[in-house]
Amino acid sequence: MFQLILSAALISLAAANVYFCVRLLQWLPPVHWVCRVAVALLLVCLSLSFIGAMLLRHSDVSEWLVRGLHAVGTAWLVFMLYWTMAMLVADAVRLLLPQFRHGFPLAVCATVCLLVYGYLNYINPRVSRVDIPLRGLHATQPLTVVGISDVHLGDGTGRNRLADYVDLINAQKPHLILIAGDLVDNNLYPLKAQHMADDLNRLYAPMGVYMVPGNHEFIAGIWEVERYLRDTPVRLMRDSVAVLPEGITLVGRDDRHNRSRLPLGQLMSLVPQDRPVIVLDHQPSEIALADSLGADMIFCGHTHRGQVWPFTWLTDAIFDQSHGYRRLSRVQAYVSQGLSLWGPPFRIGSHSELVVFRLLPQE
Repeated sequence: MFQLILSAALISLAAANVYFCVRLLQWLPPVHWVCRVAVALLLVCLSLSFIGAMLLRHSDVSEWLVRGLHAVGTAWLVFMLYWTMAMLVADAVRLLLPQFRHGFPLAVCATVCLLVYGYLNYINPRVSRVDIPLRGLHATQPLTVVGISDVHLGDGTGRNRLADYVDLINAQKPHLILIAGDLVDNNLYPLKAQHMADDLNRLYAPMGVYMVPGNHEFIAGIWEVERYLRDTPVRLMRDSVAVLPEGITLVGRDDRHNRSRLPLGQLMSLVPQDRPVIVLDHQPSEIALADSLGADMIFCGHTHRGQVWPFTWLTDAIFDQSHGYRRLSRVQAYVSQGLSLWGPPFRIGSHSELVVFRLLPQE
């Protein structure tokens, strides 16, 4: 099934690029055939740049080349998505109004404006604030917990962006920091080359920084990621339980990529019954189970809420809870849209977000 979907996506992308090339050459004034060939070759390079970045990510070529190909390639993918939709609308208008001759430049301008908005939306994450009353919380004052997920440090999210994120997190003065997976993207090489551990070491919360792995930690190599994080304040939890101050018990789940991960019920059997229990799980697939097992709060990520429309509709259809806050019979669940993103640097129909939970004693 995955191969079928991938093949359909690649065929659609190739068709869209051919469509764009034909319409561009039709719109351009008559020029020498050499110029037309040059334009066609440029479009081929644009369409293949993302694939090139993926093929070169483990090679010895310059990191800047890989990052450049990644940025150009992922941006081109989203450009083609929205330009194709805009151009189909323009072609439909031309069928009704044959005198309409400006569909191509208007579609390009509309797409560029939309991508500018999407980029600005991405680099300005939303700070979402949620009050969470918890039974058995011993704190005499509200506890501030910062929750993040899906930072995807690597070729797309580099050290400069990470430095901004760390500043934003520390500015909340958190007592506790929770990371719901996918801190790393596809491999550790960009993190090491850019010395990103220096910025991770600036994270500070007196109750600690706890993280569970996501699927991308497994793509990057879970054991290498685990060794890398040992030199940072980030404590990686893989099917483990941590007893925190103020009566809080934290249950950290391994990602579903580990087919041998422990059942949530087995982990919940290890926690005291009179303490508030927070479950940290990358994928929001067992929220109802956490509710039935007596968890008080669960924090997840993974979905990005589709990142760009219309994929927002897809994630909303796939997941019972694709983003935001929901209270079930007992558990209070929050699914983050992700602090950063994977692939194209745009947020259209979704938001980059940092979540600030205020934990309150339940009256």
